[in-house]
Amino acid sequence: MVNNKSPLQSLHRRKVMKAATFGAAVIAAPFIWTASRVTSKEIVIRDAGGIFTEIYKKAFYEPFTKATGIKIVSVSSLAEPIAQIRTMVESKRYLWDMAAISRFSILSLTADTPYLEPHEFKNDPVISSIPPHFILPHGVGINIYSTVLAYRTDAFKQRQPPQSWKDLWDVQNFPGRRSLRKHPFDTIEQALMAAGVNPNTVYPCNLEQAFQSLEKIKPHIAAWWTSGAQTEQMLKSGEIDLTSVWAARAQSIIDAGAPVAIAWDQHIYSCESWAILKGTPHAELCRQFIQFASHPKRQALLAPYAITPTQPDALKYIHPKHAKLLQISPDSLKRGLYNNGSYWLKHQAEVITRFDDWLLT
Repeated sequence: MVNNKSPLQSLHRRKVMKAATFGAAVIAAPFIWTASRVTSKEIVIRDAGGIFTEIYKKAFYEPFTKATGIKIVSVSSLAEPIAQIRTMVESKRYLWDMAAISRFSILSLTADTPYLEPHEFKNDPVISSIPPHFILPHGVGINIYSTVLAYRTDAFKQRQPPQSWKDLWDVQNFPGRRSLRKHPFDTIEQALMAAGVNPNTVYPCNLEQAFQSLEKIKPHIAAWWTSGAQTEQMLKSGEIDLTSVWAARAQSIIDAGAPVAIAWDQHIYSCESWAILKGTPHAELCRQFIQFASHPKRQALLAPYAITPTQPDALKYIHPKHAKLLQISPDSLKRGLYNNGSYWLKHQAEVITRFDDWLLT
């Protein structure tokens, strides 16, 4: 039986707010280059902030400092901080030494001029055991994250609950208030699968078909979400009955007792990765941290929070009640669609413009 008391409930709101406030202050403050900053045994790491900062502190930051004496300072920023990293590297004014960022961000930052350091772990015995699709020359996968369909169980007590994107689009058989992400990433893929496209043939995306599909669901969308926190709040309050959502966000409110369930079929997954900013004076310290954080035993500490590690061997150290919430097994991953970051790198500008214009019509 799964324990309904989530480790997330033990995280202190005051700590989360303090971490987020500190992160925002560091980002906003003018950078002062000092000799102590160059020589100090300290790494500044950008992460997603909030809950994720607290989880990473417990799993990675604090144990690494205890083991090595190297201090970790965590800061947060907006999602996909591509422009910020480019500015830091070009100006050589490093607010961060490394960052936990998406595969798409890494591809964007290394497509032409490289703004990230190569990690140089090709022959590392621990890191080389991470599956190849979670490793890039400039990024080492930390965790697998999925966009899933989540729904309020109390809205479907008397009828079959939704199990696929097609069901979310089916307003007759699955009535309820709906929400989708206000961004084409994942939303385009969901629209295609809802229209019957096999996940194996989603890429390259047929945009005409995708927007035809979106046109059908548009009148029935009660809210277009822009952040994970927003989806949590809407599901928790009952403002919406079914929505696309990042799995860890849905699981956190399930663990907190909300009447919510996840449909895993056709989940869209990718991974967050550690990346080192090119030219940082602390590149070698960052590599030490990545080696430490990539060990299966260390990654296994993410599992109680419904965060899936990239290390398959982490399953050896994860309790079965937590393992069943993860999408780490080959069978689980086969149920999903691996987000094609290369497609979005090539087409993002045109699709974002078209999507934003479409929303306004």
